[in-house]
Amino acid sequence: MFDRLEIAVLPRGARFPAQLRFWVNGEDVVEQAVGPGGRGPLAAEALPAGLPGPLRATSEPRRVRLGEPECTGGCCGFLSVVVRRTGNVVQWSDWQIPHLADRPPEFDFDASEYDAEIARAETDYTPRPLSF
Repeated sequence: MFDRLEIAVLPRGARFPAQLRFWVNGEDVVEQAVGPGGRGPLAAEALPAGLPGPLRATSEPRRVRLGEPECTGGCCGFLSVVVRRTGNVVQWSDWQIPHLADRPPEFDFDASEYDAEIARAETDYTPRPLSF
């Protein structure tokens, strides 16, 4: 059974421009790992207009930043994961987490569903409520 990914663009806040949040199987991965005051990556960096972004999975493993605590990643560290595609599976593994955070499990996504969610997030760049 594959995990389910949903990406949401959160609106610009008082301190940061629009950012992303990642829900896997209905759980906010960023909040679980860095706490409620943390933030996801900036939407413009993770989903660059007209370019393949860092979330696109290839056979070449790539470390991708998914978040940081409220005090910033420069203080306590960033939440990052290795994204890799193997056949019809996209895997998130080898987590690096901020100091004292709980390490998320590995996630395996159906590659076609993963690609569709990344494409949707790249084209539907407006903040929206979550569906669950």
